[in-house]
Amino acid sequence: MTADDRLIVALDVPNAVAGLELAEELGHRVSFYKIGLGMLTGGGLALANELKQEHGKRIFLDMKLFDIGATVEAAVRGLAQFDLDFLTVHGDPNVVRAAKEGAAGKDLKILAVTVLTSLDRADLDAALIRPGDIREIVSERATRAFEAGADGVISSAQEATMIRALPGAKGKLIVTPGIRPAGSDLGDQKRIATPARAIADGADHIVIGRPIWAAPDPAAAAEAVLAELASPQAQRPNA
Repeated sequence: MTADDRLIVALDVPNAVAGLELAEELGHRVSFYKIGLGMLTGGGLALANELKQEHGKRIFLDMKLFDIGATVEAAVRGLAQFDLDFLTVHGDPNVVRAAKEGAAGKDLKILAVTVLTSLDRADLDAALIRPGDIREIVSERATRAFEAGADGVISSAQEATMIRALPGAKGKLIVTPGIRPAGSDLGDQKRIATPARAIADGADHIVIGRPIWAAPDPAAAAEAVLAELASPQAQRPNA
């Protein structure tokens, strides 16, 4: 089965050695990988560079950067030298603008985090985030991120259709974590969808980690997701 870069596999494993072993096991089936903050001290940047330069894979660096503008700009400028594909920052407009400055002249796409898919309204209340429906907050944050220059957003698949309909979303990317094939354990995710549902609802890419890397046969698990992405259920109604 050939790769479909709508599938991004999250290498949420302990270190670069385990990540490379998983990538080799998945082989030609997967062309796009996410490397997150959890692997940063385990050789994550080295793995990103190796997968990109030596194996021809696309790389999504999920750092969710958040700091003062000058620091974000400097960090992104440093990361952009690795010729990676996607990088996440928090969706605050000042952070997005700084990240775009840091990525100037590179093909690195800056993706803004709206509301983490592991959070629900109770979590937002505990964090003193303003009252209101999560979908409304996601919509506002996505709009402001697009206005600040974001190339796309990270959002729950449950909000993908709404974001796709925003005036500023034309030509922008929607990447959805929190994807769980039918029957999978939810783990720490609360706002989830199946692969086909996420794509049909407007996502450009889906991110799947545990249901693949923790499966008894990761290659077979990846092939099952790819088969679902190739099904009629994964087609956008207006595509």
